[in-house]
Amino acid sequence: MPTFRWEEIQKHSLRTDQWLVIDRKVYNITEWSHRHPGGHRVIGHYAGEDATDVFLAFHRNLDFVRKFMKPLLIGELAPEEPSQDHSKNSQITEDFRALRKTAEDMNLFKSNHLFFLLYLAHIIVMESIAWFTIFYFGNGWIPTVITAFILATSQAQAGWLQHDYGHLSVYKKSTWNHIAHKFMIGHLKGASANWWNHRHFQHHAKPNIFHKDPDVNMLHVFVLGKWQPIEDLAWAISYYARFFITYIPFYGVLGAIIFLNFIRFLESHWFVWVTQMNHIVMEIDQEPYRDWFSSQLAATCNVEQSFFNDWFSGHLNFQIEHHLFPTMPRHNLHKVAPLVRSLCAKHGIEYQQKPLLQALQDIIRSLRQSGQLWLDAYLHK
Repeated sequence: MPTFRWEEIQKHSLRTDQWLVIDRKVYNITEWSHRHPGGHRVIGHYAGEDATDVFLAFHRNLDFVRKFMKPLLIGELAPEEPSQDHSKNSQITEDFRALRKTAEDMNLFKSNHLFFLLYLAHIIVMESIAWFTIFYFGNGWIPTVITAFILATSQAQAGWLQHDYGHLSVYKKSTWNHIAHKFMIGHLKGASANWWNHRHFQHHAKPNIFHKDPDVNMLHVFVLGKWQPIEDLAWAISYYARFFITYIPFYGVLGAIIFLNFIRFLESHWFVWVTQMNHIVMEIDQEPYRDWFSSQLAATCNVEQSFFNDWFSGHLNFQIEHHLFPTMPRHNLHKVAPLVRSLCAKHGIEYQQKPLLQALQDIIRSLRQSGQLWLDAYLHK
């Protein structure tokens, strides 16, 4: 089998010429990237690099995925070459893979199906309470506002639940996760599963990296790696039909539209504050070429654990552990957290954890700082 040096592999990092390394094997993904189920961008972000850890992080059924990799194999690293590219820390990588093996031995990647069933049930209960409130008390201002807050809460919680299925963390078979994800995000949220996958996996692959993480780009370009518009449109129609059929009798067409937009306004603010409190204020930069463990720690922080914080954020208060192990069921993230903290202490890596109020205040401080920078630039200071 041909052997390659990193100097040669790193030359193949263009969109039209892409190689990557997994377990010291070299793969040419130039053509395959356009058929990659996760989209061509997320796999292309690791062109010219070692992608072993991100490969392990994103895929549940490794034996199945490796069948598709065989035709792409073109060689392996030369024996004298290190396993890590760009002089990444090999000791941290070795320790992290040992940590992952420990988590697997502890069955932390095994899902508790009752947990997710009860979680779905509490969303359905909130939807039912919302309808009953309007049906019983009428469409006055007070029942309407109460119902809007209940529905915004159910929408936020549905958002966290679709996130679980999107990360393949509920069922052992990826297919079942994909089917459930399409239903959750489509029927309960009215959004596109394909759009979510395309953007969110890029964020996890290269968090807070300009031009690779869509969440930090100034301009969001909605170009999908594998968009199925008819299917996505069907799910959106099912969502809006369900909502309008339920509430048009109480508010009329225009009233139902205004009511839905008010609910969306409340839920979107909830979503933004939760997702940003775990990434702000964190390092945002060009490609620093760190190992997987260090790169995720540099871009995420945790919020202290409590029953409310877990529920309020959909367990995204364990953002560090979620980024390190995207397919781990959320109810097990707190179990792996002590192991992650121990590894951080061993290598002198900061493990940031904040109270909820401080995390929310950091967002305000970050917005104020950003606003001041833009003002200074506008005034040419």
